[in-house]
Formats: sequence, structure tokens, C-alpha cells
Amino acid sequence: MFERFTRGARATVKGAVAEAERVGAGSVTEEHLFLALLDQKGDRASFAVASLGLLRRRASLEASFAEARRRGGLTKAETDALAGIGIDVGAIVDRVEGAHGEGALAADRSSRRWWSGHRAFTPGAKSILEKSLRIALGRGDRFIGQEHLLLALTATPGTVADTLAEHGVTHTAVHHALYGPEADGEGHAEAG
Repeated sequence: MFERFTRGARATVKGAVAEAERVGAGSVTEEHLFLALLDQKGDRASFAVASLGLLRRRASLEASFAEARRRGGLTKAETDALAGIGIDVGAIVDRVEGAHGEGALAADRSSRRWWSGHRAFTPGAKSILEKSLRIALGRGDRFIGQEHLLLALTATPGTVADTLAEHGVTHTAVHHALYGPEADGEGHAEAG
């Protein structure tokens, strides 16, 4: 699959590994892929990211990711849904942190590294890479570019997609920023 990655997509994957190393994470996550994508310049995805205002909201996005990690990966929408049935996630997090220390639920449970010292990709990050291939194939592209990674990140349920949605950036908005509203009839295979 990696032979289909463009130079920019490969740089994004390498950047995700560097991001994981920078923050001391034991494995590469979807968040690391997204943050590495924000650092890339000069391609279709970087222009879409800029036009959607994601670059200027990076600090807010990182804070939202950190808060979701603190809640054990639960998004704000999931926390609100649980509150609707009487479960106060904030109180639970406070009790767990009181007993086990700050960030106890955010612990990197998959901190195993390959014997070579490389950081492994989480199942979620691997899923993003696989979905980017399906999106590229669905669009009829012979390559996997950063735009396919960005679409995969917004189309795959999880912390990144949910956090972006909380910031007003949905899969549809990303698709419009990449290909324009006239492309709505194309690429339906990407949602699968």
C-alpha cells in the first residue's frame, strides 16, 4: 500500500511518528496523523486545511484532543450522551484522578514498541491508512495523497473526526474544500 503514497503522504506518516516521539507517546495515533497533516505545506490538503481555518485553531484542537484523552477517549458528544442518562463523566474522571493521579485515564496503554525501537501504529491509525486507500480507489485515483488521509480522518468515527466536528469541520466540509461543492456526486465509495 505504501508504494501508492505520494511524497507528501509519506511525509505526513513520518511526521506522525515524529509527533508521537515529540510528546513521548508509545504509539502513533490518529491524532498524530492529523497534527502531522497540519504541518504539511503546498498540496491540495494543506490548502483545504488552511481554508477551513484549522491552522489557526491548532491550539484549540490540541486542547480538545487532550481533554478527550483525559476522559479516556470519550468525545464531548459521548460525554453529553452519558450525561443524558445520568452519568457524570467529569465526576468519574475526577474520582479516578484523585485515586490514581492526574491523567490516569489518558495513560498510553499501547506503549509497546517494536524490538527495533520504532513506534507502532494503533489500530485506529492503521484504519485511517487503510481507509485512505479505499477513498483513493473510490475516487479513481492511482495514488494515496494527503487529501485522502484528511478525508479518512474525517470519515472515520473517533476522537479526530468528533473533535473536528465540534470545531465545525465535517467530512462534507472537507470534501467541499478539497473538490468543491460540484463534486458532491463523486466519491461515495469513500464513506464505506
